[in-house]
Amino acid sequence: MPVPVPRQRAIPAVESGQAQAASPAAGPSGERSAEGAHRADTARTTADKTGNTTHAHLTLLLIEDDPAGSPIVPDLLDQAGKPIRVRTARNLTEAERLLTDDVHCILLDLALSAPGRAGDEDDELAVLRHVLELAPRHAVLALTASGDAERGAEAVRVGAQDYLFRDELDGRLLSRAIRYAVERKRSDSAERRLAESRVRAQENRRLQRGLLPTPLLEGSPLRFAARYRPGRSRALLGGDFYDVVRTADGTVHAMIGDVCGHGPDEAALGVELRIAWRALTLAGLCGDRLLGTLQEVLEHERADDEIFATLCTVDIAPDGRRAGLCLAGHPAPLIAGPDRPARLLPYENNGPALGLLPGARWPRMQVELGAEWSLMLYTDGLIEGRVGAGRERLGQEGMVAMVRRQIASGLRGEELLRAAVNEVRDLNGGELADDVAVLLLDRAR
Repeated sequence: MPVPVPRQRAIPAVESGQAQAASPAAGPSGERSAEGAHRADTARTTADKTGNTTHAHLTLLLIEDDPAGSPIVPDLLDQAGKPIRVRTARNLTEAERLLTDDVHCILLDLALSAPGRAGDEDDELAVLRHVLELAPRHAVLALTASGDAERGAEAVRVGAQDYLFRDELDGRLLSRAIRYAVERKRSDSAERRLAESRVRAQENRRLQRGLLPTPLLEGSPLRFAARYRPGRSRALLGGDFYDVVRTADGTVHAMIGDVCGHGPDEAALGVELRIAWRALTLAGLCGDRLLGTLQEVLEHERADDEIFATLCTVDIAPDGRRAGLCLAGHPAPLIAGPDRPARLLPYENNGPALGLLPGARWPRMQVELGAEWSLMLYTDGLIEGRVGAGRERLGQEGMVAMVRRQIASGLRGEELLRAAVNEVRDLNGGELADDVAVLLLDRAR
């Protein structure tokens, strides 16, 4: 594709050295209108109420080679009765100079010779293809000989908005064709931009969906469920992240974290931390060594020294009855069983969030899970939503009471998480401002 032509002021044909012979309606600039050159010099753009730029008059660029210099375009009026200005170019070199921002439509004589280019010798529409490359954003009308409808129809298939017969031109027909071509081009451009934006949105969604984790639990008796809701509008990924893997010794490792903020940079950092956690866990690290290494990753990858991340890691023994718990500034998980109501695991030894204190330590606590249990890890988006119209927050106590009630009603797994997230959103009176991630591990007898 040719490089777009820099948009400059309108260059009158007299300046290009290719002015037509003067006609009664033609001014010295070669723009045929009732007011001639005066209108060409004073034409200006105005902004409508929506902020779009509109032109005071329609301008037509006629590209045709008439050795006699006889005008083929009659006097034209737009829909408001204002003269349509006509600018004339005898070849594509002149057309490139005269193709400025105030040109709305191009009327191209298909009989015009195209510039020499390999492959153009047998192409009857080579000149049209050149113009479409030169002016991809402009409406184009093809001008052909009377009776050559097949060539005109082919021109429309190639990219012209319409075609006209040279010997049948009249002012009313041409004025209507220009208006139609301009509006059709605008409509086609808007439809193309919409289609492109949809494709980009689909690509972004596929990319973000691909960045969400796939749990590695093959061989484990534990059941897994997760819910994820980013705070950013139209996003699939936020600053929250989670993962679950089973190592070769049968230990199941689960993690959930939250990068401060919920924009695209935070989402990218969350993905980096999750991938690093999985790699380090599969390499055999856990507890304080694992969190210390993740802090180094965070410090190297974050865009600002004030960015930090909270984290909760759990490593469940192969027998499923006990687990190690590390908290880095993160809320404690919730555990529930058939013979005990939902409650929070201990959080007295909660260490600092990653990225806050150099050389920090994160003690690993041993917790008893029992024979049958449900363990829920979550981010603070689940507990910081409002309750009603006031300033009251749900908080951890409110979340525990809510989950107890939902478990008592028989909800388990995906249904439990879906109900929890939906109720938190309803209590908030609408969508939550922060990201929400929740994962659930269940062990049954």
